[in-house]
Amino acid sequence: MNQAYNFLASWQLFPEKCTYESGATPKSGQYQLEWVERDGAIRFSINWVTQLNEAYFTTYQLKPDGLLHPFERQDLAEQARLLITDSSCLTIEFYVEERLRLKVDHEILPNGFMRVTQSGNNEQGLPFVNIEVFHKQMRVLPYASSIGSVVVRPTKEGVIRHQALAAMEEQTDLQMNQIREQIELLVKQAQQINKRKELAHLIYNAKLNFRPLIGQVYHLYQKKDDSYLLSMISPEEWGGGTGPYKQFITSARLLADHTWIEV
Repeated sequence: MNQAYNFLASWQLFPEKCTYESGATPKSGQYQLEWVERDGAIRFSINWVTQLNEAYFTTYQLKPDGLLHPFERQDLAEQARLLITDSSCLTIEFYVEERLRLKVDHEILPNGFMRVTQSGNNEQGLPFVNIEVFHKQMRVLPYASSIGSVVVRPTKEGVIRHQALAAMEEQTDLQMNQIREQIELLVKQAQQINKRKELAHLIYNAKLNFRPLIGQVYHLYQKKDDSYLLSMISPEEWGGGTGPYKQFITSARLLADHTWIEV
């Protein structure tokens, strides 16, 4: 059990990081592994939702002794065994008529994610490999999922769970989007203030031959000696040129807080 410690958690599916050669492609899923002390086994609980909003749920448990045991879901596999190589590698093998039907490798990656690789043969007898990536959830949920298992059928319990989960996700996503929009607005406002601050530093370090008035527009030039000068004369008044200066930098209006904004 100690070797399986890193796996004992509730994991959230990263659909965009997954690749599938067989089966329905999920749009969301959870996968939970937990230790059952009384049975000396690991329970795998699986819940996922397809792109067509079909909900699936199943659960089973296996002893981590590396031996073949009768599988509790005989309609899915006759025997199964759980092998734990080390604290970052865990494998489940499903057998039908003493032949390996499906192999599911679990690997803890250096970034803390879990990669689940399913390899087997589809209904046409052709080999396939599906790869899923999960991230560990901060708290354990009362369900879990992965499409990385033998085929299961929709259940009433799975549909109920999906409906509740979908409603929760819709509301929390809406709230997160609202918060994200507020953050983006604050970031934009902060960038604008910082830009005004930088422009003010540039102007106040320039040569001033007059006292700027709030609300008025002035024009910043770079002189031939690379110093700056604030002028009341615009490039248009120089005939579209820069007059005696090296280059025109910008036109800016003085605001009430004594910052400047480009116009």
